[in-house]
Amino acid sequence: MFVDQVKVFVRGGDGGNGMVAFRREKYVPHGGPAGGDGGKGGDVIFRVDEGLRTLMDFRYQRHFKAKRGENGRSKGQHGANAEPLIVRVPPGTVVKNADTGEVIADLTVHGQEAVIARGGRGGRGNMRFATPVNPAPEIAENGEPGEELWVELELKLLADVGLVGYPSVGKSTLLAAVSAARPKIGAYHFTTLSPNLGVVDVGDGRSFVLADLPGLIEGAHEGVGLGHQFLRHVERTRVLVHVIDMAGSEGRDPWEDWKQINQELKRYRESLAERPQVVAANKMDLPNAEEHLQAFREKVGPDIPVYPISAATRQGLRELIYGVADLLDRIPKQPSIEAEKDETYKVYKSKPPEEPFTIRRENDVFVVEGERVERLLKRTNFQYYDSVRRFARIMKEMGVEDALREKGAKEGDTIRIGDMEFEFTD
Repeated sequence: MFVDQVKVFVRGGDGGNGMVAFRREKYVPHGGPAGGDGGKGGDVIFRVDEGLRTLMDFRYQRHFKAKRGENGRSKGQHGANAEPLIVRVPPGTVVKNADTGEVIADLTVHGQEAVIARGGRGGRGNMRFATPVNPAPEIAENGEPGEELWVELELKLLADVGLVGYPSVGKSTLLAAVSAARPKIGAYHFTTLSPNLGVVDVGDGRSFVLADLPGLIEGAHEGVGLGHQFLRHVERTRVLVHVIDMAGSEGRDPWEDWKQINQELKRYRESLAERPQVVAANKMDLPNAEEHLQAFREKVGPDIPVYPISAATRQGLRELIYGVADLLDRIPKQPSIEAEKDETYKVYKSKPPEEPFTIRRENDVFVVEGERVERLLKRTNFQYYDSVRRFARIMKEMGVEDALREKGAKEGDTIRIGDMEFEFTD
């Protein structure tokens, strides 16, 4: 089965917790704090593996979670950082945020990597909080949680040349004739249900990858037939070979076929209509093919190369292969891949300053929200009195207490931050 679009969940590892510990050694009566920091959680990294061709593995495993960092240890020992979780993907994989639609990574080259979910930072041990005023603090931070998100993986095949055209015009037969690929061939529409790849050996030391794509029909850009599902694979090809049934064996006009398919490509994406293209005038061994070919050449003009061939009898295949190879030599190795109209590529830039917190009221409960406040809550270890005092002091310095009073909070009222509730004391 060919799988080219899946949705998976990724989560970076949590950071390890910092430790509260003290030196207790003979002849060292005031050893001081000795709690180490927690280790960093593992990142989830997607890595390109050219040995993969589909996203089939993701049909069976859809959750990827990296390991958490080790907790800090006594004697000032730092907890070990967790190893990153490497997830292998085929070349041509586009990773999108499932909620926002923004493109996180476009992975095309073997060995290319992208961090999809970062691991959380480790918490600091009590060695970090020692001061002249408090030389033996019982303060340690919890590790930060790792990033988590749902991502959509979309595979766009990487092939040098793509075969396009109506169903049953002979694309699969052509691929089988010029390469070692053995696609399914039948005398009915939509024989090809998934893209097939084949390596074409030109014979003079050159070679290229040829992709046989499912047939396109009118309305393919809107999802009619199988075209909409596989039009994305046309984007990565450098040259398009437009296969046309020049004999009109199914009662269609070759010129109308040419116009219709190009219109579908243009409607899907404007740049596809400008992609270098050659015409493979197939089925020249059938009646009426010569007449249709002459009329077609007059209408299409001299700018588009037309190669009369017969995939069944192998007539003209050598000229077609050499012509495509020469064209590939003249154009850039990588086609320009522009953002789709419905895609937003992730841009990393400094965020504008946000409000440190907001306060709203739910019946008798005051709810304090804000990224900084909630992060402080998660990193505070409430097992130790000094940690609780530090949390209260920072909240006061941020102005949370004064803001609660302005909202009407009184002695004994319930304050909720994240998943925890506190009693307001004045």
